[in-house]
Amino acid sequence: EPTVRTELMEQIPPIAIFLQESRPKFPTAFFEYLMPIVVRYLTDVNNQVRKAGQEALLILLEQDLVAQSDIENKVCPILLDLSAPDSDDEYKVEAVNIICKMASMLSRATVEHVLLPRFCELCSDGKLFQVRKICAANFGDICNAVGQEATERLLIPKFFELCSDSVWGMRKACAECFMAVSYTTSPEVRRSKLSPLFISLISDTCRWVRQAAFQSLGPFISTFANPSSAGLYIREDGTLSIRPSMQDVNSNSCQQNNNITLVSSSTNA
Repeated sequence: EPTVRTELMEQIPPIAIFLQESRPKFPTAFFEYLMPIVVRYLTDVNNQVRKAGQEALLILLEQDLVAQSDIENKVCPILLDLSAPDSDDEYKVEAVNIICKMASMLSRATVEHVLLPRFCELCSDGKLFQVRKICAANFGDICNAVGQEATERLLIPKFFELCSDSVWGMRKACAECFMAVSYTTSPEVRRSKLSPLFISLISDTCRWVRQAAFQSLGPFISTFANPSSAGLYIREDGTLSIRPSMQDVNSNSCQQNNNITLVSSSTNA
């Protein structure tokens, strides 16, 4: 029964945490019994079971309960099969979504060598705009996961494609993550390539794309600042924040309270 398998998936993370805490007593139980179940349920025929399996997998990754070798050898091959060009549409959409969510939890080498080539293919998927939409929405996270060199060499050309996609929702998604993409590139690429690209989005024929671009204008401009002098930096969740200067930190308690308020207000704005 699918409901039984779904319920089982929901119990996997707490069992895995228990086994991790009791590892001397159960040194191989997770890898021998639980991990194969999670991997198998990623391809289950029932949609709810697959979603429960995907959620369980992400929780296991967040808790750092899965070894990188197991991710590369057991999880990634399944996701690559599910996201292949001839894969079922529903499976492909789910696979690309999980690939994007996993990227920030894996090592840079794993993402770059195992998942990045497939992600680049999916950015150009002409069959399903939903796949391209997921890629566009998560583009900044992928750039952050692979770093500057791979971003400029492989991802920026794909970003140009998505920014000129015929579906306006794709261009809007690109405008929304523009700051995160820009932050990962060198100042030269930012100036010579991304600036003209941003101008095209801010001049887009679609009002929703223009509105998203204008909302990203300030954050995009902030990426041109020197972080050490401007105090601007990108948090792990991709949002722009302000780091208090040493002068603020060393000031008296009253001034510190004022500075904290200023930083919070600026961040919210």
